[in-house]
Amino acid sequence: MSSEQPIAPRTNPAWEQRWHPLREEWVLFTAHRGGRPWIGELKTPDPSAVPAYDPSCALCPGNARISGANPAYTGAYWFTNDLPCFGPDAPPPGDHDGLYRRRPATGTAEVVCYHPDHGKTMADLTADEARAVVNLWVERSAVLGARPEVRHVLIFENKGSAVGTSNPHPHCQIYAGGLIYGHTEREVESGRRHFARTGEFLGQAVLARELAGPRVVAANHAFVACVPWFARYAYEVLVLPRRQVSSLVDLEADERQGLADVLREVAILYDNLWRMPMPYVMAIHQAPTDGEDHATFPFHVEFHPPLRTPDTLKYLAGPEIGGGSMTNESDPDEKAAELRAAAGPGGAMTRRTR
Repeated sequence: MSSEQPIAPRTNPAWEQRWHPLREEWVLFTAHRGGRPWIGELKTPDPSAVPAYDPSCALCPGNARISGANPAYTGAYWFTNDLPCFGPDAPPPGDHDGLYRRRPATGTAEVVCYHPDHGKTMADLTADEARAVVNLWVERSAVLGARPEVRHVLIFENKGSAVGTSNPHPHCQIYAGGLIYGHTEREVESGRRHFARTGEFLGQAVLARELAGPRVVAANHAFVACVPWFARYAYEVLVLPRRQVSSLVDLEADERQGLADVLREVAILYDNLWRMPMPYVMAIHQAPTDGEDHATFPFHVEFHPPLRTPDTLKYLAGPEIGGGSMTNESDPDEKAAELRAAAGPGGAMTRRTR
């Protein structure tokens, strides 16, 4: 086992670089710049209520889609995306050379509706409803991952117009194809390298350090949610399993419920923080399904909210787009404390009125 010791948090992370062990890259921390004068564009939160049913929504029960009409579903429901990014009949690649290469994008894409109510979000689901969503993720991961042309199953949710979502109906997407996404490829290698060097699983090593620090925001018997020490966004949350698993299909029934509960709690904390729906990108990081040994893969869930304040976005600009490395203008310890304080009275995880 590794002899490395958890690093004590610094009270002032100004002018500091922190190593992101999952992605194996440096993140620049400049918390002293978080309060700099802002004269850029502001994003006014939309206070309007979302109706329970929208006749123009392609995801509501009974409504028309490109390929037909939705059934009158009453719980979590999935269907094949009408305009998938992967296709079962992708044409073979044409001419290419050793530098400019291409290959067919075989596979499929699916949509998972969390609930028939157009106005609900993950934060509004009951414990049973959230578990039904997780169980559907597990089922679809198993079915899609078994297809010979599928090497990776990526499940993600884009919530809110700030991250480009045009439909507020509670849903996520599943991309299953021959492409292993870049972050997953790096995490495959980082997990393997860490295990070879230390004899410990990388995800469990990160979990041990976060449990010893002040950044945990929600936890139960199976999963822990934290603002990680190496967070790339101000209110980024990392959800880690308490035991080593590589994918959703590895989870036992009680762990699926634990994952559902923690995801719902994180969503509630986000919405409670500023009494408004928090936009975010949520991604489930699970091992590829390419037939290789991925026992060391660090399964986890990431939440990336783009807001620094209720009306200020974290823009990806020169250092991020031009330089290729992230800068975080906040202190993860402080942001975790803000999220914990967003729980209900006595720390109860209750939804506050928007």
